[in-house]
Amino acid sequence: MSDKFEVVGTSERKVDGLALITGRPVFAGDLDLPHTLHLALLASPHAHARIRRIDAGGAARLPGVALVLTHENTPSLRFTTAGQGYPEPSPYDARMFDSKVRFVGDRVAVVAAESPRLAREALSLIAVDYEVLPAALSLDAALAPGAPVIHDEADAEGIWDAPHNLAAALDVAVGDTPAAFAECVAVVETTCETQYAQHAPLETHVCQSYLDDNGRLVLYTSTQVPFHLRRIVARILDLPIHRIRVVKPRIGGGFGVKQEVLLEDVCALVTMRTGRPARWEYTRSEEFVSARTRHPFRIRVKVGAREDGVLHAIEMDAIQNTGAYGTHSLTVLSNAGSKTLPLYNKAPHLRFTGRSVYTNLPVGGAYRGYGGTQASFPLETALDRLAERLGLDPVELRRRNHIGSGETSPIFAEMGEGREGVPMIIKSCAIPECLNAGMEAFGWAHKRARPRDTGPVRRGVGMSLHMQGSGIPLIDMGAATIKMNDDGSFHLLIGATDLGTGSDTILGQIAAEVLGVRLEQIVVYSSDTDFTPFDTGAYASSTTYVTGKAVERAAREVEEQIRRVAAVMLQTEAGAVQLGDGRVIAPDGRSVTLAEVCTRAYYGADQFQIGATASCVPEESPPPFMASFAEVAVDVETGQVRVLDYVAAVDCGTPINPRMAEGQVEGAVANGIGYALTEEYLFTPGGKVRNADLSRYKIPRTLDLPPIRVILVDSYEPTGPMGAKSIAEIGINGPAPSIANAIYHATGVRLARTPFTPERVWRALREAGIG
Repeated sequence: MSDKFEVVGTSERKVDGLALITGRPVFAGDLDLPHTLHLALLASPHAHARIRRIDAGGAARLPGVALVLTHENTPSLRFTTAGQGYPEPSPYDARMFDSKVRFVGDRVAVVAAESPRLAREALSLIAVDYEVLPAALSLDAALAPGAPVIHDEADAEGIWDAPHNLAAALDVAVGDTPAAFAECVAVVETTCETQYAQHAPLETHVCQSYLDDNGRLVLYTSTQVPFHLRRIVARILDLPIHRIRVVKPRIGGGFGVKQEVLLEDVCALVTMRTGRPARWEYTRSEEFVSARTRHPFRIRVKVGAREDGVLHAIEMDAIQNTGAYGTHSLTVLSNAGSKTLPLYNKAPHLRFTGRSVYTNLPVGGAYRGYGGTQASFPLETALDRLAERLGLDPVELRRRNHIGSGETSPIFAEMGEGREGVPMIIKSCAIPECLNAGMEAFGWAHKRARPRDTGPVRRGVGMSLHMQGSGIPLIDMGAATIKMNDDGSFHLLIGATDLGTGSDTILGQIAAEVLGVRLEQIVVYSSDTDFTPFDTGAYASSTTYVTGKAVERAAREVEEQIRRVAAVMLQTEAGAVQLGDGRVIAPDGRSVTLAEVCTRAYYGADQFQIGATASCVPEESPPPFMASFAEVAVDVETGQVRVLDYVAAVDCGTPINPRMAEGQVEGAVANGIGYALTEEYLFTPGGKVRNADLSRYKIPRTLDLPPIRVILVDSYEPTGPMGAKSIAEIGINGPAPSIANAIYHATGVRLARTPFTPERVWRALREAGIG
């Protein structure tokens, strides 16, 4: 459909690209304020303990130390660090500082000093007397009878069942699955486990705070959620919202980890108490331990089909490790079902049960894929096993069962993100085209039919099918303001946060398309709570679909205002003129420039500012779809797995910027390959992370990755801006199940736990008598 557009559908350069590649100071850490205080964290060395006594006097007396913060001199209000819409579906189970610590890395104290070295030196002068408590360092330990209660405080809010360490729970049933399984000719059941993983953004969390000329608090910070952050900090510090300004500069990677309030509350309090700027930047080790992680899961999936290969029943039981606090616990748990089960809507009987469990381990949070990544692994490997049981090609089984245009799933209405969902009819679905294009580009039929290798290195192929979402319906909101300038250019003001994804560019392209100008004539300014309109932030694959629609609506209003002014100038009807190439053109060919139109609006008759603000709260969340194909080589003597080839065929509606859309999928797939093969937290027996650095936590390098081929399949979503849906998250869901299925095709061994490290694969091969 891109041939109907001029600017949309073209691979425009990123509007911030030049500043980034030339190394201009555009990040939060680049701000250099005089008289800045530098913050350092004293973290808990224990997984579970009460602070009997803390003596910060020695640190406070050290010359150059301005302030020491502990639970004894900070607000005691409970809140959630999760940057979510109000009221947040995450429990209020955290304090700025608490008298109880719940994981190794939990906050104990923060020092504000004249230099980073001095702040770190002062930490060693803080004396803490801990009462070490029994710790629950696994799901099983936390759920066992008599397990230590991790959240025994009386003032927490929103915890599902604190005495039993349950942060959240879900039970959704459609039909009668036990009876349905009895009617099936083939039933497969599998249980899979996924691991702790970290986002590993190039830029760690960094925040700087200061008071402006009017004594207002300014937070200059690497956040995905400026408006949520402002609201949460205002509540913690008991400040009016209008006394706080949040500015999000460029971000060096987020992937969900910056959808949290991790530094800003402390920076703000230091600045409010001292009157001085404050700076806090996580070390790489702190980013691993004290920031947020991907929630580990244990998921049991049971699928059953009739003789014709059509699914008759699906059950999914998910147990989630939320770590020491319940941030995003309910919503990630919900998404494990809501972003997977609707894909196979031919099954009339469905059951999803889930529990989110507190442990004394690092805290789970938002991470690209957000539950869909963890649940896709067991579901897609179970379907692969079912296809084998039925004698069907894995692609064919999915062809017979996937959702299609004009169809729905009861899960849409039953399961939202932390609350009931919204009924939805699929209006765009190019899954058949994704499967066909992916199979052809990958050479699926040929590679699948290849005789199984018998030497030490064995090749195999696997595939999987996926869906995600485009924002959170009836919850997310995006807004945009456009104002015209008298040279015919426009300012686009958006609260949406560009994480490096290129959303500033994409939203500018949408405005340029409507207004008939080049992208260069759209000046984009984003993510400043003082000057840009409200936006819930960059998460849930919402920016293109939700904020993009707000931009389109605002641009349509501005277009109409331009038409009215130009019609007077051209002595014709407003509905008769067209915008294009920076001009307004009458039916007879006469035209005026946009600069002339705005100059008349500014200085001529009936003067006014040409401009508009528009909002979007989506009524549905149209899924993007992806067919994923992987080829692997498994060394059965060492367990080493190499991915040789990867194809992702994606339906994202109209790709507003094809090159950036492809880049989003490539990055997500690379992220997913690391998750599938190498990335994993390792712990000491006491719950301390052993590999909290990039030398021991292995993310894939360029040389570790296969050719990643992305196919953008032609599609058009009628509810989206210019026909667009989301694309940023879905790519990460494919590698784990596709690679697992390919390993089975190569070796005959099923793996049920990620990552597929050489040791884990080698042991599975030995247990099967292979190698």
